[in-house]
Amino acid sequence: MPSPTPVTPLVSVLRADNPGPMTLDGTRSYVLRAPGAAGCVVVDPGPDDDAHLRALAAAGPVELVLVTHRHSDHTAGSARLHALTGAPVRGAEPASCHAGPPLVGGETITASGVRIHALATPGHTADSVCLVLPDDGPPLSAPRAPAAGGGEDAPRRAGHAASGSVLTGDTVLGTGTTVIAEPDGALGAYLASLDAIQDAADRLGGGRPVTGLPGHGPVIDDLAARVRAYREHRLDRLTQVRAALASLGVTAGDPLAVERVTARVYADVDASVLGAARQSVAAQLAFLQRAQQVAVRRPRGRSRGRRTSL
Repeated sequence: MPSPTPVTPLVSVLRADNPGPMTLDGTRSYVLRAPGAAGCVVVDPGPDDDAHLRALAAAGPVELVLVTHRHSDHTAGSARLHALTGAPVRGAEPASCHAGPPLVGGETITASGVRIHALATPGHTADSVCLVLPDDGPPLSAPRAPAAGGGEDAPRRAGHAASGSVLTGDTVLGTGTTVIAEPDGALGAYLASLDAIQDAADRLGGGRPVTGLPGHGPVIDDLAARVRAYREHRLDRLTQVRAALASLGVTAGDPLAVERVTARVYADVDASVLGAARQSVAAQLAFLQRAQQVAVRRPRGRSRGRRTSL
């Protein structure tokens, strides 16, 4: 049976065997435990895979289960893990919970000797949260050998300064970019969430890199830097979408805009992720429509606030 691989002083990871275009090489389930603590916290149980869930249960005793958002590749195993361990499951949506109250942005939980701050980060989904571990240390420098079907994500780079860590779910990935699907996801909310994550990382790190622990893909050495790159990518895509609308002679609200803009802006994407590209374009067009509606309603002379460049 595979066992979780330590990646930071407080966190180990176990990768589920559910690879795919949207899950990369599999969903990362995390096990949180302070040194010497008897119990542990599991974050994102992953798919309803018996071997994976039994391995998480064996890492226990499991005191608490948290989920970063409602998508099934993170939550489908929640009910089974609850049955195996008796641990309550908490997520931001009541439907994600089992014998535990909903997770509220801004609350701090202490479990298994670990302080966990819940940061609401809607955008990928409306219920997305990141989990901030202010007492975590830098990534470990000595990776274990990978176990079959398990985690092999101990950091590649040893010894860089870091302070704390953030479990980012699907809001920030270890590689690639995040899909924003309207209407559950929203680009405006996502951009605001990127600001919130960067603010949290800046406060946590005090000028040093903060580790990101994503739901898919490898450890992020410098979360604030990755967030800045994400923001730049989103703004670049918006520029491309605006240009495509202009060249096609259609508006953001045109019924054919999603298909036509996707064909123009995402012409080089693999067919396996074309549906995700359409979702991203729909979110971008909805964002542009809302921005235009706000601009029309805003009285002349009133400040536009922080997002005028969008």
